[in-house]
Amino acid sequence: MYGLFDAIENCESGSANLVVTVLEGEHLGEKALFSDGKLVWQNHEHGFFSENREKVSSFTESGVVEIDGIRVFCDTLGQEKRIVICGGGHVSIPVIKIGVMMGYDVTVLEDRPKFADNARGAGAAHVICEPFEDGLDKVEGSTDTYFVILTRGHRYDQVCLEKIAKKEHAYIGMIGSRRRVALVKQNLIENGSDKEVLDAVYTPIGLDIGAETPAEIAVAIMAEIIEVKNKKKSTCGYSREIIRAIMDPDKYPGKKVMATIVSRKGSAPQGIGVKMLVLSDGRCIGTIGGGCMEAAVLRKALFMIRTDEPEARLCNVDLTGEAAEYEGMVCGGTVDVLLEKIR
Repeated sequence: MYGLFDAIENCESGSANLVVTVLEGEHLGEKALFSDGKLVWQNHEHGFFSENREKVSSFTESGVVEIDGIRVFCDTLGQEKRIVICGGGHVSIPVIKIGVMMGYDVTVLEDRPKFADNARGAGAAHVICEPFEDGLDKVEGSTDTYFVILTRGHRYDQVCLEKIAKKEHAYIGMIGSRRRVALVKQNLIENGSDKEVLDAVYTPIGLDIGAETPAEIAVAIMAEIIEVKNKKKSTCGYSREIIRAIMDPDKYPGKKVMATIVSRKGSAPQGIGVKMLVLSDGRCIGTIGGGCMEAAVLRKALFMIRTDEPEARLCNVDLTGEAAEYEGMVCGGTVDVLLEKIR
């Protein structure tokens, strides 16, 4: 699997990347990377994916598919989810906290040192204390970057929106009254900004839940971002923490097992493509939902690490029935988890 991450790293920026894994039969565990429909890496030369490259190249969504009667998991890799917040005022603080809690990489731009310090205290990973225009020059966009404009005045909103509208993005949301927002958009259109991009800005920002307090407004904003994110049929890919643990055998020695949710039915705590890395000492990086479900997967992963179990196996966790209810597994669905050894 080490070669997989090197191959992903070498894919062109903005490319559509798909990791596919055979889930059953004699080819169980075979893995390949397709980038923009082209096979660029596989762990078995002249294997299953060499023979079926044309069929795989047409897949664009995450999930389990069948190729000649064989189930294959398609993992369409998104980039790390990022939130870029312009402004460090009262509403920004709970947005930062919720974003961090949800695992987003949070960047805050704020030109006032005191408010920048507040953003750091709230847990923002990156704080740029400079004029907004200069700070945004240092921020790259992507299809997994969510921009939230929460500045203290429309002139700052206009500066931020003009810069952000030119960047790649998954979402742009801006706080403010309809009058204030309309004024900003009109000024930008007159200055040559793309009207189509401006018309797609989410404003008033956040889902309409009647939010009033800063915390309630933050919940509405993050709920809207979740809604936008979940409409995309891609996974979060491999987190930086998981890649770091795999690629640094000195700090993380021994065998490891990657656990990936490949399918779910009914209600389950996590979605398709969510990953957890199990280390030889029983520690985990990431989570696939916690509770008894995760504990059951952990036991199976450790058994694989400590025995001559196959390189890969598929296990099913049932979250329904009386036994599950007794154990507190109240979600009421079933989950298939792929376990893969990493040496």
